[in-house]
Amino acid sequence: MANEYDVVVIGAGTGGYVAAIRAAQLGLKVAVVEKQKTLGGTCLIWGCIPTKALLEHAHALKVAQAAKEWGLTGIDGAAVSIDMPAVHARKDKMISGLTGGIEMLFKKNKIDWIKGTARLTGGLNVEVTLNDGGKQAISATKEIIVATGSAPRSVPGIEVDRKKIIFSDEAIHLPAVPKSIAIMGSGAVGVEFASIFKSYGSDVTVIELLPRLVPGEDEAVSAELERTFKKKGIKVLTGSKVTSAKAGGTGVDIDVQGADGKSQKLNFELLLVATGRGPVTEGLGADKLGIKMDRGYIVVEPLFKTSVAGISAIGDVITMGGPHYQLAHVSSMEGIVLAERIAGHAVQPINYDHVPRCTYTEPEIGSVGLTEAQAKAQGHDVRVGSFPFRALARARMAGEVDGFVKIVAEKKYDEILGVHIIGPRATELVAEAVMALRMEVTVEELIKTIHAHPTMSEAVGEASHAAHGAAIHI
Repeated sequence: MANEYDVVVIGAGTGGYVAAIRAAQLGLKVAVVEKQKTLGGTCLIWGCIPTKALLEHAHALKVAQAAKEWGLTGIDGAAVSIDMPAVHARKDKMISGLTGGIEMLFKKNKIDWIKGTARLTGGLNVEVTLNDGGKQAISATKEIIVATGSAPRSVPGIEVDRKKIIFSDEAIHLPAVPKSIAIMGSGAVGVEFASIFKSYGSDVTVIELLPRLVPGEDEAVSAELERTFKKKGIKVLTGSKVTSAKAGGTGVDIDVQGADGKSQKLNFELLLVATGRGPVTEGLGADKLGIKMDRGYIVVEPLFKTSVAGISAIGDVITMGGPHYQLAHVSSMEGIVLAERIAGHAVQPINYDHVPRCTYTEPEIGSVGLTEAQAKAQGHDVRVGSFPFRALARARMAGEVDGFVKIVAEKKYDEILGVHIIGPRATELVAEAVMALRMEVTVEELIKTIHAHPTMSEAVGEASHAAHGAAIHI
């Protein structure tokens, strides 16, 4: 039948489109329902990719402004500034190329893209409200995959008007650099935009409710990021709460209550709310089908089955009863595992303890596994080794010397429990750490692994030496 498929995927983000491609590769007939004009979802259109593009422009600006130091002639570093229309033009061109690439992959794998909004109607049936206003009924013979993702959410009492009080969706499209901006929340989104706007010339203040920046990271990483932020002139208010925010003719008036209980009134041109994301399930009809939900998230078991037979879910929209990372690479791996399970392959649940966490600030953060505090809380007899990038020749060549590599291991079996990197290329270097945890590598084995010289990766090798009390270059 024309409207019958083996698999119907709802949502074409990094979970949905990857699940669709893998399922098609395995010989299944696949349709994807997506209402956006392009494929790729939040990560590609509004999130990971455009923000990292803006950060690359920040890096280029930094080099140009230090032209004399780099021996570049014909450039007046003091006069160099950012051209936002040109930045957006390059960013948008890059994104259109990537989204077009996904569309080509759909055609290559004979995946039908149905442009509209899906609603579950019972059994393995889906009603699609097409973007042109029509209706289309489709069905699956094997599985429906819900991959509707997440969207930015505010906090009670803060009304986002998307003009002066904004989400990240608006922040990536600002036509001009704001003179001043306050950022609520110091997770990955908040601190990345703090780096971007400070580099572009804004007066930036980060407001975090918890006692430290990037509170999910190792405490030493949080301290180093706060130190480097303050060195750059980014104001940091930790242990602080925004009690009110009102947009007006002079920008946004904010009341902030500090850790000492005292309040202060501040004014900024813009307020960016980066306090987290919530699941996109409104209008899906999941609750009416009896699918088990938790605060709007779809509850799944380790291989992504929901409480209703034949319906699975992956990505930002799911919960497993514990922490679940809202990360593009997690969604993609979930999509692959699920597609292979549907196709009848033997699969194993994902080990979420081995998920790399990357934050593209300056300096970058890359981490995997347990923090030192978490390892101790779990009863491990912990040994730690750290090595600063400042001691590396490669870091000095690049002029990027802030940060360190920290290895958390246990003493009895010498197993590496976690690796925490803040510094240049941290988001690339963490890949070695992910493999080390997956293969249950010991510190001794990492010590015996030769790291090329001169490279940033030497910091990983030196940190392993340091964990045994024998770092060579410090």
